[in-house]
Amino acid sequence: MTYRWGMTVPLGGVPLAGHAAIYAALAEAGFTDLWSAEVAGADAFTPLALAAAWQPELRLGTAVAPVYTRGPGLLAMSAAALAEAAPGRFALGIGASSPVVVRDWNGIAFTDPYRRTRDVLRFLRPALRGELVDGDFDTFAVRRFRLERPPAVPPPVLLAALRPRMLRLAGAEADGVLLNWLAASDVPRVLAELGQRRAGFEVVARIFVCPTEDTGYARRLARRMITTYLTVPAYAAFHRWLGREAELTPMWRAWADGDRRGAAALVPDELVDALVLHGAPEVCRSRIQDYRAAGIDVPVLALLPTPELADGDPAALAPLIAQLGPASG
Repeated sequence: MTYRWGMTVPLGGVPLAGHAAIYAALAEAGFTDLWSAEVAGADAFTPLALAAAWQPELRLGTAVAPVYTRGPGLLAMSAAALAEAAPGRFALGIGASSPVVVRDWNGIAFTDPYRRTRDVLRFLRPALRGELVDGDFDTFAVRRFRLERPPAVPPPVLLAALRPRMLRLAGAEADGVLLNWLAASDVPRVLAELGQRRAGFEVVARIFVCPTEDTGYARRLARRMITTYLTVPAYAAFHRWLGREAELTPMWRAWADGDRRGAAALVPDELVDALVLHGAPEVCRSRIQDYRAAGIDVPVLALLPTPELADGDPAALAPLIAQLGPASG
């Protein structure tokens, strides 16, 4: 398998129109992949469409496109269009997302996320091959849908998964799995749940990186992120399954009581340092290699703001990107 090294895009503080220089710097530094996120910023597809035109060698992926916020047909059309723009170098990552994104921000019922994700996965595979899809799924029905422009190279479909049931679904029916918010030491336990995998199955993991030697700053930022994410029910359940019930219960209790600042202070330093990599760029790069050694095929950095990059200046970002890229190692 090709040695891959990814970055989450778009980068904070840089307008989309200014990302041509960012994408060029990433390619120069040896990054092979760009993976988009979709929460409340840019949508998952637009930053990748720009990259498809600006950097025709980079591989592109969504991590993730939610399975609720677009209808199945529209999701297939969006994926097919990007696969046509970047033939053979686009991967569609899908996932359940969260009640906040789906229900609170988009007004869509967040019911039975496992079955909805499974059904969308089972719809997408034939749809992206250009086949007619006509039938009832458990969570929706599709009547005589066929892509007018099926991609010449159907994109692989990867599944965001945390706990055993979704991990087993990814291993059995998807082309890869997307992991998030885990330490390098957690990887073997997660991979053990995948079971028998398809040929060419990929394991992709988003890894949060704050490349600064200001430890206090990095830990404060990391604590805010950890309390924001790990209090979401799905991520809380994930870390309970990973064995962190005792470690995180004080934080969860303080958060439930409305003590946000106190909750952040209760996250142990060891866990902060395991989930959000920080230090000099070469230290971060070395720790990313720990994920690769544990079984991750594509580490995807999620670059967090540092005191040195407060203005999001693309000219200041370029040297940092070079230091984080595999070419410098």
